[in-house]
Amino acid sequence: MRIASVGHAVFAATLVGLGVLGLIKGDFDATWPSVPKSMPGREALAYLSELVYLACGIGLLWRRAAAVASRLLLGYLLAWLLLLSLPQVFLLHPTLLAAWEFGKTAMMVAAAWVLYVWLAGDGDRRPLRFATGDNGLRIARVLCGLAVIPFGLAHFVYLQATVVLVPAWLGSAVFWAYLTGATFVAAGVAILSGVAARLAATLLTLQIGLLSLLVWVPRVAAGNLNAFQQGEVVVTITLTAAAWVVADSYRGRSSALQPP
Repeated sequence: MRIASVGHAVFAATLVGLGVLGLIKGDFDATWPSVPKSMPGREALAYLSELVYLACGIGLLWRRAAAVASRLLLGYLLAWLLLLSLPQVFLLHPTLLAAWEFGKTAMMVAAAWVLYVWLAGDGDRRPLRFATGDNGLRIARVLCGLAVIPFGLAHFVYLQATVVLVPAWLGSAVFWAYLTGATFVAAGVAILSGVAARLAATLLTLQIGLLSLLVWVPRVAAGNLNAFQQGEVVVTITLTAAAWVVADSYRGRSSALQPP
């Protein structure tokens, strides 16, 4: 195996799980942007997308395939970001919800870009110098910072939908909704500005992980989830793994990936 960090392993395993889940479901999982059901070839595209997740997840855990897997994953997710998510934000549906959907894909692209930088061979570094090295990591971090700001703003704009998810034992649901919204925005600003960015990325990963643990795990255990919330569980777990990879990027490249 060629593991760059714990986040790398968690993200790869998450991709495998997403691929298996999507193939069983026979449709896009909740991490993908919304694709109209009237779109020609939608079912085939859904299977292809889940196969990409599965193949890339396995490939990222296999030394000989890791570089190719990171390249394929980045290219495929970046195409989705540029061709579907980005136009929805600025052209088709310029709303906070569209920005939130953009954020999901942008976080996935950010994690894939970090892994691409870590795993890129000499063949990538020469012609694609702008996308590798420190510059590539900066691009990944900017995408992460841009992604999480809409997550935070959504807590304020969709306050009622947020407070119902706060466990009663935590106390004031409005307080926690505002606090977590503010910390998402603060993390995004910190990562974009580079001020306390490493701490912000680490705390961001912790916060998303705690959302999974405190909000979704009890509801999953109780079997108290509708279809939308089931998708949100998948998205939250995936975003935790993606944020973990970005946070790991501030710790430097693993010695396991250094040339002998």
